Amino acid sequence: MNLVNIDIRLFVVVSIAAMLLLFISFLLIFIFTQRKKLHYQNSIQSLNEHQKNQLIEAAIKSEETERHRIADELHDEVGAILASSKLHFHSIKLGAGEYNESIYNKARELLDEGIKKVRNISHSLHSAILQEFGLNEAISHFASKIAHESLVEVTTTMDPKYHCPMENDISIYRIIQELLHNILTHAKATKIHIISEYTSQKYLMKISHNGDGLTQQRFEELRFKRNGLGLKNIQNRVIFIKGELLFSQQGHDYHIDIQVPINQIKNE
Repeated sequence: MNLVNIDIRLFVVVSIAAMLLLFISFLLIFIFTQRKKLHYQNSIQSLNEHQKNQLIEAAIKSEETERHRIADELHDEVGAILASSKLHFHSIKLGAGEYNESIYNKARELLDEGIKKVRNISHSLHSAILQEFGLNEAISHFASKIAHESLVEVTTTMDPKYHCPMENDISIYRIIQELLHNILTHAKATKIHIISEYTSQKYLMKISHNGDGLTQQRFEELRFKRNGLGLKNIQNRVIFIKGELLFSQQGHDYHIDIQVPINQIKNE
């Protein structure tokens, strides 16, 4: 009788152990399957993000290439034609009439202005100041160009410690240009201030103005509309440098913050 009880107990213990082992096996298989599934999903997401970044990078590089092509054509072809026209006007023998002389002088003024505008457009497209002197000087120069004593005041406070690769400089510079253009065109601001901060953790560019600006919610709504191409380009450039863009309102002023991780800047 005792042997029978021992056999039954042993059978029960073995059965329970087998069931536990089976349960643990199923649990391990489930965990392994879920981990494998999660790893696969992360791989797909990473691949999609990589492809998305590649498309954005290709679009931005294509845009920069087109800008340089247009700059070369403006400088080499259109500029040469206008300069030649100016030389032809210089060679004209004027008549005695004051009317002819007035027309001639006006034509010279227009040609001079045309050559000057072409040169300015070419320099702007090539970002010569950006390439020669860096991002801080380029932004400060651009701010001084768009400022107007009686209409809008644009000031800058740039962190002198800032330094990052040229590709990021170009993207940040284009973002600032587009944002300032939007502020001048749509916000009707009279005061604009640009601040940059460079720390061991991040690079932060701040734009504040007293116009009719955007909140983050309004920005998200507008950038998906057909006429929101400028905002979409800004967002694409921010994604390209793996940064963050935030619109906010504080009191009567509107703020735009562009933040780029330092480790991302160094690894670009």
